[in-house]
Amino acid sequence: MPDVQYQRGRRRRRLIKQSVAAGALTLWCLFALAPLVWIFMMSLKAPQDIITYPPKFVFTPTIDNYLTVFSDDRFLQPFINSLIVTLGSLVLTLVIGLPTAYSLARFRFKGQESIAFGILSLRFAPELLIILPLYLMFQSVGLRDSYLGLILAYQLVTLPMLVWMLRSFIEDLPPELEEAVAVDGGTRWTAFRHVLLRLLLPGLAASLMLSFVWAWNSYILPLVLGGRNTAVVTTGIQSYISHQSIDWGPMAAATMISILPGILFAIFSLRWIVSGLTAGTVKG
Repeated sequence: MPDVQYQRGRRRRRLIKQSVAAGALTLWCLFALAPLVWIFMMSLKAPQDIITYPPKFVFTPTIDNYLTVFSDDRFLQPFINSLIVTLGSLVLTLVIGLPTAYSLARFRFKGQESIAFGILSLRFAPELLIILPLYLMFQSVGLRDSYLGLILAYQLVTLPMLVWMLRSFIEDLPPELEEAVAVDGGTRWTAFRHVLLRLLLPGLAASLMLSFVWAWNSYILPLVLGGRNTAVVTTGIQSYISHQSIDWGPMAAATMISILPGILFAIFSLRWIVSGLTAGTVKG
C-alpha cells in the first residue's frame, strides 16, 4: 500500500512539473508571437482602424494593403534585391566555407586554431566597428551600391557560422570512412563527394538555414554599403516612412511578406535535415 501511494505521489509531482513547464512555454510563445500577430492584424486593417484608440481587435479585414505592396516598386525591387544578395552570399559562403571547414577538421598544420578563431572572430566583431573601414574600401574600389559588394560583405555574417558548424560535424564523422574509400582506390575528393557530403546534409542544411536568416535580416551592412540600386527589404521598408506620415498598413503588409522567405527556406531545410538523418537507415 505505501508503494502505491508513493507511485501516485510521484506521478502527481511529475504531472505538476509538466503542467508548469507547458504553461511557462505557452506564455513565452504568446509573448514572442504577440508582435507578429499585431503586425499581421495591422496589415489587414483599413487606415482608420489602424490609428483608432483604443485598438480594435474586431474589424472587417481587407487585403488592400497587400495589393498596394505588390503593385509598388518601393517594396518589390528591394525584395528582389534581397533574394539576389542573400542567395548569392549563400552560394559564395558554400564555395568558400565547405572546403575551409573540411581542411580545419581533417588536416593538422601550424596556425590551424588561429585561423579557425580568426574566422569566428568575424562574427564576434560588431558591425558598427567594421562598417566604416568597409565603406571606405568599397567606395575606393567601386563596390558600394553593387550586388557583388553586398555579397562579399555578407560573408562577415554567413561564413563564420557555416565554417564552425560544418567543422564540428566533420570532426564527428570517423576518418575510417575516407580510409575505406582509399583502400578501394578512391581519392579524398571521391570520399568527400560520395560519403561525407551525404552524411553532412543535416549540418549543411542547418548551417545554410541560419545563414539565410541572418543574411536576409541584415540591416547595418546594406544600409551603409548599399544604395538606391541595391536596397534590400530591411532598408526598403523604411520608404513607407515619410516626413509627413507613415503608411502603417502597407508597411505592416510588407513586413509580413518579407518574413515568408525565411519560413519557406526553413521548411525546405528541414526536409533536407530529415532526408540526411534517414539516408543511412536500413529497411527491411
